[in-house]
Amino acid sequence: MGSCVTPAISGPLLELERQFLDQSTVIERWFREQWHEHVPPFYGSVDLRNAGFKLTPVDMNLFPGGFNNLDSVFLPLCVQAAQAAVERMCACARRLLLIPESHTRNQFYLKNIERLTDILHLTGLEVRLGSLLPEITAPTSLMLPNGGSLMLEPLVREGNRLGLVGFDPCAILLNNDLSGGVPAILQGLNGQCLIPPLHAGWHVRRKSRHAAVYERVVHVFSEEIGIDPWCISPAFRVCGGINFHERAGEECLSDQVDALLVGIRRKYRELGIEDEPFVVVKADAGTYGMGVMMVKDASEIVGLNRRQRNRMAVVKEGLPVGEVILQEGVRTFETIDSAVAEPVVYMMNHYVVGGFYRVHTARGSDENLNAPGMEFRPLAFDTPGTIPDSQQEPDAMPNRLYTYGVVARLALLAASIEIEEMSPAPGDADSDCGCGGVSPESRLRPEGDQP
Repeated sequence: MGSCVTPAISGPLLELERQFLDQSTVIERWFREQWHEHVPPFYGSVDLRNAGFKLTPVDMNLFPGGFNNLDSVFLPLCVQAAQAAVERMCACARRLLLIPESHTRNQFYLKNIERLTDILHLTGLEVRLGSLLPEITAPTSLMLPNGGSLMLEPLVREGNRLGLVGFDPCAILLNNDLSGGVPAILQGLNGQCLIPPLHAGWHVRRKSRHAAVYERVVHVFSEEIGIDPWCISPAFRVCGGINFHERAGEECLSDQVDALLVGIRRKYRELGIEDEPFVVVKADAGTYGMGVMMVKDASEIVGLNRRQRNRMAVVKEGLPVGEVILQEGVRTFETIDSAVAEPVVYMMNHYVVGGFYRVHTARGSDENLNAPGMEFRPLAFDTPGTIPDSQQEPDAMPNRLYTYGVVARLALLAASIEIEEMSPAPGDADSDCGCGGVSPESRLRPEGDQP
């Protein structure tokens, strides 16, 4: 087993980057074999934390909402990757229904939908937007700051197919994470690709399940190239039966935080790392950085004040938190203009298509940056993140980005396996694809279109 990275004057993460660079041929072959066995998600994004001695994913999002933050230079790469995903999904696909979140007042999110729609249009798909909002009863135009607009339309269900008036899609792409559950209108569909599948939504998905699969993936990968898996994998524990308002589950939280800190301190002593360990406590389901707190001592989790309990008790859509994941905290050593930053890598199919730095001027290196006041800076890609440059130093930007891309793809592979293992019985409608097959009189079918 290879040695782990330790801080060095010659450059943070230098040894891991060197190993990735030296073994890029082995790494790419290994990924190719894995993608032969597992179907990658249509798209995804991964939040990374780079402590200088450890680089790990801290969140894997299967409903990414920041395509507008990617450098426009990489639009062709996004289109190419999306094209590959569409060909795998259904080569004859002509029409795609995109279902967004209900953030009709969030201009940043709407710009994400605009960029995503542009990408999908360029793959040869007719794309229209269907809204789950009950108040959308007729086509509704939403204006964007750049002068453009988006047209939201009410969904129409006919039998086991979903679409819009005059629009019968081959596929349905969710950019809505289903935190509040699966609406009845999405249930029991047949003959249409639904991507990601319903069981990828946060109503059933758990971060701890993903973490467990990621741990397995990293173990196999680390054996393949001879590194310590600790370098790229955060330790974690889980606590259920939590009710922050009623202080239920505090003993479990305290015990598990303490156990994690003991293990982290032991590893730090072994490697000569002087940083103070900490643990991230967060809701086991959900996104947007809600329900997150950092803990440096088990005593901090007992006797939270009212404000702290209120902040941890609910997540998106006001859903109560009953399960939490406790994750080894990983600092970020990266800064942009003196503000702490963390990389976020975007992927379509199994390709890295870009990314950005999440930057926060009011947060520290051991704090949650996914919080109000954050800014986004596109990653400085000069070449795609999957192409290292052996002529440059291991920590040169192309090779740093390649390292990011390797770890992000490991998280994407874990998500693929996670979805497979959660899948309902074979033949589930989520995976079906149809480019027609309904009666000509269907009110979903465009006028003049043949069955």
